[in-house]
Amino acid sequence: ARPRKGEFTIRTEDILDVIDEHANQLAVVIMGAVNFFTGQLVNIEKIAAAGQKHGIVVGFDLAHAAGNVPLSLHEWNVDFAVWCSYKYLNAGPGAVAGAFVHERHARNTNLPRLAGWFGNDPNTRFRLHLEPEFVPVASADGWQISNPPIFSMAPLRASLAIFQEAEGMEPLRAKSMKLTGYLEFLIEQIGSKKFSIITPSDPNARGAQLSIQAHEHPKQLHEELFAGGVKCDFREPNVIRVAPTPLYNTFHEVWRFAQILAAHK
Repeated sequence: ARPRKGEFTIRTEDILDVIDEHANQLAVVIMGAVNFFTGQLVNIEKIAAAGQKHGIVVGFDLAHAAGNVPLSLHEWNVDFAVWCSYKYLNAGPGAVAGAFVHERHARNTNLPRLAGWFGNDPNTRFRLHLEPEFVPVASADGWQISNPPIFSMAPLRASLAIFQEAEGMEPLRAKSMKLTGYLEFLIEQIGSKKFSIITPSDPNARGAQLSIQAHEHPKQLHEELFAGGVKCDFREPNVIRVAPTPLYNTFHEVWRFAQILAAHK
């Protein structure tokens, strides 16, 4: 599915229509839950259901969703998902990634998997050379390959402790919606035709990101923001991604960002 002419984000109905139209050609549907460019949050539950009614396996890339928006992968019946932890989970470059596989697949021995001895049933783990086939643990443990990478997990453990101290994703999401909404309001108040927001205006269809299309001198604007102490990034041809993160950004910082943006010539 692609955005319609003149639009930047993909409508849910268009995604569902494409799945229905090409169902007999699809074995797997995989897509980003939060689009890296526009910041659009797709309807994970509806997309999962649309694929599975045709017997299609449905998975999601949660790189920009994990630690950003609440996720209920089990309840939404998602088959699988993968994510990194160096973005909103704050574990830094090189930190361990993550994967989710729905528990209904736990005992499926016909499902191809990258099997390792740590995922083998403990009762037969040290009899691998004597067993005719791999017998997985009937849980998330069944997907383990070997020892966990301790040093890569250490920063993630520290970060998750801070998430726990903040009482989890629900209060963070509540602040995030206010923080991003405030940023959107300030940009609209500037009233300049030099900028437009391509991220959905519906708070439920986005995370902690606004993608701002700069119609004049976009790279110069990015440099001005950087010089003003704003850490954001530039994506070709003219989009600046801004992510007011609720765990550590403040409303005052969002206001300061808007002042720099308003001063752009």
